[in-house]
Amino acid sequence: MTDARGGHLPAAYLAAGSSSFTEFLGSHSPELLPGRRVLPAAGVVEAPHGTTIVALAHRGGVVIAGDRRATMGNVIANRDMEKVFATDEYSAVGIAGTAGIAIELVKLFQVELEHYEKIEGTLMSLEGKANRLATMIRGNLGLAMQGLAVVPMFAGVDLNRGEGRIFSYDVTGGCYEERDHHSVGSGSLFARGSLKKRWHRDLTEDAAVATAVEALYDAADDDSATGGPDVHRRIWPTVAVIDSAGVRFLDDATLAGHVADLLARHDREDGGAR
Repeated sequence: MTDARGGHLPAAYLAAGSSSFTEFLGSHSPELLPGRRVLPAAGVVEAPHGTTIVALAHRGGVVIAGDRRATMGNVIANRDMEKVFATDEYSAVGIAGTAGIAIELVKLFQVELEHYEKIEGTLMSLEGKANRLATMIRGNLGLAMQGLAVVPMFAGVDLNRGEGRIFSYDVTGGCYEERDHHSVGSGSLFARGSLKKRWHRDLTEDAAVATAVEALYDAADDDSATGGPDVHRRIWPTVAVIDSAGVRFLDDATLAGHVADLLARHDREDGGAR
């Protein structure tokens, strides 16, 4: 087997090796890992930041959703950034923190899970996926200490237990399973208050989606870094539903309907977010 230049591939590329692609990359090309990059010794790096992500369990699985705004200081850097990504058939991750590094970390995580499946011939357990992501976040600690932190939220369906599960992280790679619902990012405090009031154990999938959309709407009402539904530009939150059939993202027409219902209810009620 030869590479694109006509030479032979190194022996490491022809051996079965570890089921972890990140370990393989760290052994043979560590400079390609996001956390191994060397930054200038001085100066502050201005980079877009993703903001609010929410997740909540329902009877059939779990919903994870994110707003679309990215900020850079007091400037809106992007109005329609995607912050929720499928990581494999039964899980998804939402990103908060330094957007560029977070997206690169997610792409590496996607390859990590695909590599494991090819080597082992089976899907990694949901808890195993959560722990693998924790290890990758821990590898970014050096950049986090320089202000380029990544704090994602991971959610998926545990096929062995037949239920949705949610995991949060800190910048050191600490992994914590959350019960029922959770939020991360700059608007997480306000989103969490909304989730506490609206969540209950018998939520249907449709009601869970409506609750996620309302939590992001409430967060945007009090947090300038969180972008609410933009009716005029037709920019809606990104919402992924995960159940035993896999991950699927809701289309704009469905999300527009949920936003219209939410706005109509607020118009009928006294007080609250307008």
